[in-house]
Amino acid sequence: MDGLGRRVLVVAFDGWNDAGEAASAALSVLREQGSYEPVFSVDPELYFDYQYTRPQVATDGDGQRVLRWPEATLYRPTTQLRGTQLWLLAGVEPARAWQAFAGEFVDVALREDITGMIALGSMMSDVPHTRPISVFAGSDSEQLRTTLDVERSSYEGPVGILSVLSLAADAAGIPSASLWASVPHYVAGHTPSPKATLALLDRLEDLTGAQVPRADLATASIAWEASIDAAAADDEEMTEYIHQLERTRDTWDSPEASGDAIAQEFERYLRRGGDGPTKPGRDEPRR
Repeated sequence: MDGLGRRVLVVAFDGWNDAGEAASAALSVLREQGSYEPVFSVDPELYFDYQYTRPQVATDGDGQRVLRWPEATLYRPTTQLRGTQLWLLAGVEPARAWQAFAGEFVDVALREDITGMIALGSMMSDVPHTRPISVFAGSDSEQLRTTLDVERSSYEGPVGILSVLSLAADAAGIPSASLWASVPHYVAGHTPSPKATLALLDRLEDLTGAQVPRADLATASIAWEASIDAAAADDEEMTEYIHQLERTRDTWDSPEASGDAIAQEFERYLRRGGDGPTKPGRDEPRR
């Protein structure tokens, strides 16, 4: 795709940007189904709050106890393929020094001759699990909006690290876009959400023209939806609520309403501070 070029950096972070683990799972599929090597990792001492994102102790292949620290790492593909290739940036949303954090990765992206960037996120929304997952595609770049036929968000307010990175990339001459999947807020007990991950990967392929693996996400999505159907079958109130969401979604999908509906839901989500309605016990990072 001319808009993003042939060397595209795909970004996702654990935390606030990652409802249902949909975005981080998408990066995991890309990395596991491809061949990648690390290019650069930030110093965790500079960016993470260990009282919030604690290091993990594990046993390595030699039976030694080791500490694994929070990280954010950029990976490059190790095989040259025809067409668009995807670089990956995955990790934990940092707790501090976001401008320096973004600056480090933008510098590495420039050294890697990255031509475009796509940030992946997912948000809790008032949507039914029985319908296709909505994905908001947006960009602040007029060129990308024309080339890729994506929206421009009019949202003003608090943001996460994805927005900081996207704006830093745009300022450095790397055009950026974002994809946000809408995850049903009432399925918090059914995480991860493979259906949302699959929707993100489908849209990523649309925008980049790259060959994007899906692993077993189609099968996992059917099982995920069936598990929620089973839970709702014993709860009349939940069943009626899902039917209400279905009616609303079908109205959104009508030709006269489809233009701005997803964008409006995205902005409502951000204005709530990233909190899906009636979603207790959030443990996502502060922005």
